[in-house]
Order: sequence, then structure tokens, then C-alpha cells
Amino acid sequence: MTDWRIYRGAGLPHDGVQRLPGPPPWRDFASVGQDTDGSGSTDPAATDPSAARRLGVQRRLVENHHPRPAEVDAVNAALYLRRPLLVTGNPGTGKSTLAQAVAHELGLGRVLRWPIVSRSVLQDGLYRYDAIGRLQDVQLERAQGAGPSAAASSIGSYVRLGPLGTALLPSEQPRVLLVDELDKSDLDLPNDLLNALEEGEFAIPELERIADREPVVDVLTDDGRKVPVRGGRVRCTTFPFIVLTSNGERDFPAALLRRCIQLELEPPGEEQLTAMVEAHLGSEAATEGRDLIERFLGREPGEIIAADQLLNALYLTQHAPRAERVTRERIAEMLMRPLDRPR
Repeated sequence: MTDWRIYRGAGLPHDGVQRLPGPPPWRDFASVGQDTDGSGSTDPAATDPSAARRLGVQRRLVENHHPRPAEVDAVNAALYLRRPLLVTGNPGTGKSTLAQAVAHELGLGRVLRWPIVSRSVLQDGLYRYDAIGRLQDVQLERAQGAGPSAAASSIGSYVRLGPLGTALLPSEQPRVLLVDELDKSDLDLPNDLLNALEEGEFAIPELERIADREPVVDVLTDDGRKVPVRGGRVRCTTFPFIVLTSNGERDFPAALLRRCIQLELEPPGEEQLTAMVEAHLGSEAATEGRDLIERFLGREPGEIIAADQLLNALYLTQHAPRAERVTRERIAEMLMRPLDRPR
């Protein structure tokens, strides 16, 4: 039987990496934008680098999300009321995937994603002005004996809207914005978000100062497109569908909570898990990996195991020889270790 191992720990160089199979579908960065089911259709989600990885390459054949009624109601409430959706739950319950699923089903295109870290501030999400880059370009052209070019003198070339700023641009349909792991921010960011979320607009002071000379300035968006900004202000005409996710590591101010539709995601059940596996790995993997799915469902109460841990175990145990049950068990134990278990 062929040895499934690529690295053998023998210390002798070899070309075994040539036998390395393709990556799991959710870690395939080479097939971005490709037609994954052979239908030839131009899926709006195909322009999103993470859509196929999150929803599954067979997402047209399997409704992999299988949301519960409470999730469907919360999404519709957020759509109708033009309010952000605050989604909480344990890691791996599908909080981020919910934004992708809504964008895919409603044909709303690429999901704008703003991953939050402890250093994130509101301006990171709204826009960035590269004043130093503009000054360097002007100085370089002067040093070369040429006057400032139109590109270097145009301030719009140095303004780039962030994910939130791009979501607030005027549009006929709402953009989908994922503000991921808001609970990792410092104390000020949730409060700083309130005005932008309530008013649906923001100012770019660098453009407001020159509005009398340049009332319309073209700037870059988070998508890499150029769009006009009038009078130095961005005002939405259609409020975006905004998903704020949280792992529950902190509480949010009441002022933010009252402006959001709140949803707590429960761990995926048997129907959701099976559909998820089929969407990513096919129905055969769901059948052959039934023991691992049952292990996931039979975990101890309160034990935290993410769904992507199950997918990793199913994918890798497909490549380990099925006769080597000891190896398969060892792999499953390694990859499905509870996240709350002390190391």
C-alpha cells in the first residue's frame, strides 16, 4: 500500500513533495474566480476570493448553510430595518460564513471584509490618505527636473476607501460588509462606529478642504475601482448589509446593541454538518466519515470543537490508508482536539 506520508522524518532529501495532492477546497487559493461546477455561469460570488473556500466548491449543488429559522428571521430583520446584524457564538459556528451565504444567495457580489485587531481604529475601516506617498512623488519629480504631474498633484490618487467606507458608497443594491471579531477591538471602536452606522455617511477632511476647487475627486475603493466623491463626503443611498461577529470575549455598549439585530449561533447540528461536508468534500466523504461526524456531534456538553476541525480531519483521513485505523484515529484525535481543553 502506498505510503501517504510526504515528510518521513528520515533526514534524507527526496522529491516526495511532487506527490502532494491538491489542497482542501477551503484552502485552495489557485482557483479563485474559476467555474467550479462546470456550468459556465458567472456567479457574483466567484469574484470573491473567499466565497468558494467558505461556501464550498459544490455550493450550487448543496445548500450547505442550512440556517435555522431564527437565523433566517434575524437576517431578514436586518435587511428590512437596515440595521447591522451582531452575530455571536463559539469559534467555528459559521458566523463569518453567514455573510458569504447571504451575499451568494442574493447576488450581492464580493463580501467586503474588515478583520478587527486590538489596534484597529474607525479610520482603518473608512479610508486612508497617503500624505507621505504624495509628498515623495512630488519631490521625486522635482528632483528629476520635471514639474508635478497630474497624477502626483491629484489628491484622489492617494485616498483609498476602506471596507466600511466602500460599503457606504451610493449604490442601487446593498453591499455586504463583514466586520470580523469586533470583540478583539479596543474599548473605543464600538462607540466610534455608532455615528457611521447610524447616519450612513462620513467625511474625508482632506477632500472637504479642497471642495471649492475640486468638487468631485476620484478615489480608490477597497475593490480597487475608482469612484467619484463629491464635496468630500460619502453618503450611502442603500444601507449595506453589515455582519458584526463576536466570539463573546467582551460585552458591547448598550448604545451599539440597540442599533443592531442580535443573533447567537448555536453549534451546527447533524443536518448542517452533513450538508457542509457534502458542499466541500462531496457526498462520499460524508458517508465514509460518518464516524467522525458522530464523534463531533457526540462531544461532551460545553466542549468546543469548530466545524472546520472536522473538515480538516475528514480531508486528511481520506488520504491516510483506510486500513491503518490506528493512523486514522491518531490524525482525528490530533485535528479534533477541543479548543477549550488545557494544553
